[in-house]
Amino acid sequence: MARTVPAHVSNWSQHIGDYYELCKPRVVMLIVFTAIIGMLLAAPGVVPIGPFVFGTLGITLMAASAAAVNQILDRQADARMARTSKRPIVTGHIDTPRAIIFAAVLGASGLGILLELVNALTAWLTLITLIGYAGIYTLYLKRATPQNIVIGGASGAAPPLLGWAAITGEVNIDAVVLFLIIFIWTPPHFWALAIERYTEYADADIPMLPVTHGVEHTRTQVLVYSIILFAVSLLPFLIGMSGWLYLVAAVGLSGWFVFHAARLKFAPYPGLGMRTFGYSIVYLMALFLALLVDHYLALFIA
Repeated sequence: MARTVPAHVSNWSQHIGDYYELCKPRVVMLIVFTAIIGMLLAAPGVVPIGPFVFGTLGITLMAASAAAVNQILDRQADARMARTSKRPIVTGHIDTPRAIIFAAVLGASGLGILLELVNALTAWLTLITLIGYAGIYTLYLKRATPQNIVIGGASGAAPPLLGWAAITGEVNIDAVVLFLIIFIWTPPHFWALAIERYTEYADADIPMLPVTHGVEHTRTQVLVYSIILFAVSLLPFLIGMSGWLYLVAAVGLSGWFVFHAARLKFAPYPGLGMRTFGYSIVYLMALFLALLVDHYLALFIA
């Protein structure tokens, strides 16, 4: 005989799930992943446990806050797009005042943890990142220019730099290179998705590149940026930040990204935009993991 779940338990589970989705968990996981890689690369040996744990927690909370603010501000546009129409504010599962309180608590808690238990540089850089994404990008850039994702990509590229600052209390050239890789990765990553969903962006009056300049032009830009990304991905090796293991991985992974982009440009077929988008996520994770393995292998050999 099947067990009946009590209504109050089901309701609580639904509420928790809605607030979890308000934080854009998949996006936040990628942000936190790159921040953790930045922390591990910043440490010359054993990672200090305090800055690592509290840095990860503070950055996670502030990233989740930024994601919630983004959904608050974008709730009308989200309602007009199939991809975002089931978000909890759009469906009415969470009302706007509660979402605002939730985002404020997350952001304030994260900032307090970083200020008190990590360092001021990480706290203020993370706050600037939050404002850049939730404020400048969402409120202005997203609807002001088809280059929105290029300019706004600076916020999404910041996490490894934040992680580096959490461990060292400073930002150096190695951290900037990590930032630059994600900054250049963001346009081909997001435009591949936009190609697939351009009619939704058009219906929502959001001037994404395929809406304003056409799908064919966007395919060209994806290819151009993927080639630039290939070159930028070699920088860790060129500045002595990594060794041959990373170089081999970077050439293979970046070359495959260029292949995807070239196929999207010259031999497109339905669904290829989403396949390219999916590979771009795998690419970034694999590239950073290769950098991490190379880093600790060098420490072990030394």
